[in-house]
Amino acid sequence: MENDQDHIEYITQLLESKSTAKQKTYKHLLEAFTMLKEEAARIVQELQKKAHPGDDDVTISFDVINEHEFHAKVAGDLLIFVLHTNVVTFDEEHFVMKDTYTRQNEYNRYYGQIMIYNFMADSLKFNRINDPGYLLARLMVNHENRFFVEGEGQLSFLFNKVSEGPLQRENLNALVKLALAIAIENDLMAMPYPQVRFITLHQKLEHTPDLGGGQKIGFRMSYQK
Repeated sequence: MENDQDHIEYITQLLESKSTAKQKTYKHLLEAFTMLKEEAARIVQELQKKAHPGDDDVTISFDVINEHEFHAKVAGDLLIFVLHTNVVTFDEEHFVMKDTYTRQNEYNRYYGQIMIYNFMADSLKFNRINDPGYLLARLMVNHENRFFVEGEGQLSFLFNKVSEGPLQRENLNALVKLALAIAIENDLMAMPYPQVRFITLHQKLEHTPDLGGGQKIGFRMSYQK
């Protein structure tokens, strides 16, 4: 009986500490996602006013898909912003785990995440389900609204350590602008000719990307050797 009571006390402690920290993390993440969505919409509106491409088919748009996803399209590139509802932590080799701030409080290690993916706009338009997308960046936010970003290009070093203060709207504005710029800067590269010499009738009928869809150059993710 005493052992059962110890378990109850332990579970109570977890609910009052770790679970509370995770809930605070998620609330900050929702606030960050709302601000990120607002900044993305504002930046797209500004681009629509200022940019005057020579072809009317070069379009710029913003769309809210649901409460956890929105899109920003600039010409042939589509950025997909996704809020993940689960709070995560990291393995011991991750730089966050070695940070002095993380070591000060065990609950500082828990983060919510917002992912930014780059797809070719035509991939969604024509439902080319096998087309690759690329993770441009992920924004991580914790229970004290401290943050960092892992990403490509300038995003790999601009916010590459845990912030000393809470996440600000200007941080999110910079994140959206850099993500858009990186997506546009990196061009589509044709697949090697031998890889597209043969197709099946199924591929032809289904209009799959095996008919010659390309891949983005400039995106070699950290896990690719």
